[in-house]
Amino acid sequence: MLSSFDDFPIHQTSRPVARTSTSDLNHYDRYFFNGYTRDTRIFFAAAMGLYPNRHVADASFSVVVDGGTADARQINVHSSRRAPTDRAEANRVGPIEVRVLEPLGTHRLTVDAPEHGLRCDLTMVRRSAPIEEPPFFHQVGHRVVMDSTRMTQFGQWEGWVEVDGERVDLGPGETLGSRDRSWGVRPVGERAPVGAPVADPQFFWLWAPINFEGFSTHFDVNEHFDGRRWHESGFVTLAPADGQVPEPAEAMRAVDYRLTWRPGTRAAASFEVDLVPFSGEPSTIVLEPLFDFHMLGIGYTHPEWGHGVWKGESEVAGDRWDLPVADPTAPHHVHVQTVVTATTSGAVGVHEGLGVLEQLAIGRHDPSGLSGLFDGSPPPGA
Repeated sequence: MLSSFDDFPIHQTSRPVARTSTSDLNHYDRYFFNGYTRDTRIFFAAAMGLYPNRHVADASFSVVVDGGTADARQINVHSSRRAPTDRAEANRVGPIEVRVLEPLGTHRLTVDAPEHGLRCDLTMVRRSAPIEEPPFFHQVGHRVVMDSTRMTQFGQWEGWVEVDGERVDLGPGETLGSRDRSWGVRPVGERAPVGAPVADPQFFWLWAPINFEGFSTHFDVNEHFDGRRWHESGFVTLAPADGQVPEPAEAMRAVDYRLTWRPGTRAAASFEVDLVPFSGEPSTIVLEPLFDFHMLGIGYTHPEWGHGVWKGESEVAGDRWDLPVADPTAPHHVHVQTVVTATTSGAVGVHEGLGVLEQLAIGRHDPSGLSGLFDGSPPPGA
């Protein structure tokens, strides 16, 4: 079936754009954004996904108010629809819309869901070049479970967020953040039988995009249960001067980290990152956790609003909870982005910054002491 994008020279296969290169049900195409005020009184995140072979599109928007205080709460809105055939119509799902104002440069995010306590009109302007991470490829037995491309980019936000009728204006330079774009194949939609078991369930993922004055740093790893890595990357990228095109990010030769868990959880109590360049001295970044944002709020591991799940022709719902949650090792709560302060040392000098440490640890991970499927970390010395 032809669509409007077929009129542009963008084809990667002999088929129309609406036809994916694979019929795999887990094919997806996705936006993710986050933002945080420098005083961390507001944290927000959004996700929008298209699953052409499932004929589903969905989106979520979530805000944490007063994170790290006794009044902390997370408010979310979720929406889902039948996927449009024309990709030109794929930027809106219910009350949530993402518009690319300048490719790889400026994006606008709007949400109009007052019945669920959330509205916003936010514009993100780049403060880095896009970072193309190494390809993600992961296989369990003979089955490919991940085969995707992902990019990360840093930015700053302006606009406003309204929570339960209270509007917060976000002025220039007040709100930083990051975004990613990924596409390919990874597990989405309703769970399906996979045949005979070939490995214990396990997934270990750490991602730390951090904003500093004048530059940003990127770190990620995926590891097997014994610590062997099947994906890793690190970058340092400079923020451009006003109106200038950002320089390409500097890739690191190697990355490493040191981690201790909060007892009884799968979330970090302390975290340090080493970025080792191809030449020169390494840099170390010490992260100090402030509070957790639960990725459940934008669909990840959500029991009702999981990514790519068929909900109906057009559905919208909301939910909310107080922070911290009562059971951080519940399966739907283990995936978090912890808002962190950051301090650098080494080659980049001494700087203070702000960002997130994303953590998803399912199953055994021997180097950090995790066992079981969702068991919390034992107390020190146990």
